[in-house]
Amino acid sequence: MSTVELDRMNVFMAVREAERPARRAAFSLAAPLIAFLVAAFLAPILYLLVTAVGNYETREVLPRTLVALESWDGTATPDEAVYEALATDLKIAKANSTAALLGKRLNYERPGMRSRVLSATRIVNKLDARPYKEKFLALHHDWASPDLWAIIKRNGAPVTPYYLLTALDLEQAPDGSLQATRGDQAIFVNVLGRTLLVAGLVTLFTLLLGYPVAYILTIAPKAIAGIMMLMVLLPLWTSLLVRTTAWVVLLQSDGIINDVLMALHLTGERVQLIFTRFGTVVAMMHIQLPFTILPIYSVMRSISTTQLRAARSLGAGPLSAFWRIYAPQTLPGVVAGCLITFILSLGYYITPALVGGPRDQMVSNFISVYINRDLNWGLACALGGVLLVVTFAIYLLFLRLVGADKIKLG
Repeated sequence: MSTVELDRMNVFMAVREAERPARRAAFSLAAPLIAFLVAAFLAPILYLLVTAVGNYETREVLPRTLVALESWDGTATPDEAVYEALATDLKIAKANSTAALLGKRLNYERPGMRSRVLSATRIVNKLDARPYKEKFLALHHDWASPDLWAIIKRNGAPVTPYYLLTALDLEQAPDGSLQATRGDQAIFVNVLGRTLLVAGLVTLFTLLLGYPVAYILTIAPKAIAGIMMLMVLLPLWTSLLVRTTAWVVLLQSDGIINDVLMALHLTGERVQLIFTRFGTVVAMMHIQLPFTILPIYSVMRSISTTQLRAARSLGAGPLSAFWRIYAPQTLPGVVAGCLITFILSLGYYITPALVGGPRDQMVSNFISVYINRDLNWGLACALGGVLLVVTFAIYLLFLRLVGADKIKLG
């Protein structure tokens, strides 16, 4: 190494050493925010992902049965040793009050198993002698099904793909292969598509309404622009529930909108607006408009209007000057506003629940049902995980198409 290079390295190291106290001070100031983000943002996401693949119920309740199933060939009904281990595990589960946990988990993959597990648990203390197999088969023919025992054996693993597969309308066959969910159970891909469609419609229509408003805000006199900005910001100061409830009043069959339509003779009878896709989109648009307008307005305000006058002086028409000179410069605000609106719309719950119909419920509504009613945290977290991945993928797609430097919030 030459003397010059050695001197450069010494200077570099000296500068880094001199900057170390400043870096420590900066990190100490940012440490509370970092800790808050980890506790309030990162930790819940990690818990969601872990719960989406967690599979502890069968391993905790049937440890001896799972050991006995290791030598099972997976085709015929298991032998007596497996049923004896099952009886022992159920006796312990009855004492520990954990049988319902096992029944609920097996019921996800094989309907009716909760009642069968509980029935077996209630009489398990009477099964004190061989043959256990005949006694279990006398309770219900499901205990002889190789498919059931394949499910039990498969759930002996610490993680399971069941919840994620269900969220994608897939399931595992008894031999472990994947197949499409059959019948009316295949609903989640449709729900995800509906969620993306509603979010896309809300984003499109808020852009069509918000872009002209943002432009008028930049060219209007200060007094008028101030009043307009107050009207844009006013919904943000009102509770989301209150705004949604107001739309329930407006959209109902005897509501103001139907009264106006009838008075103007635009329709001969009252129109069904509430509990429809139209009502859901309109109510969500009202809530999301400020989030679309503000980024666009902040970018428009930084664009000099003299560029339009210069283009007009060079012979360009009003529309040509606007779309070729002015509009391309507003792209960063448009992208930011659309991205914010689209991502927020993906997670809507209250508005579709109150204004939409059964066919307008989005992924978040199903997550709420599985958490609050069915207590199926695994499937709820899987749906949340799928929505998280879709949201992240859409964000990356935006970055890929327009570039990170084109997204500006202000």
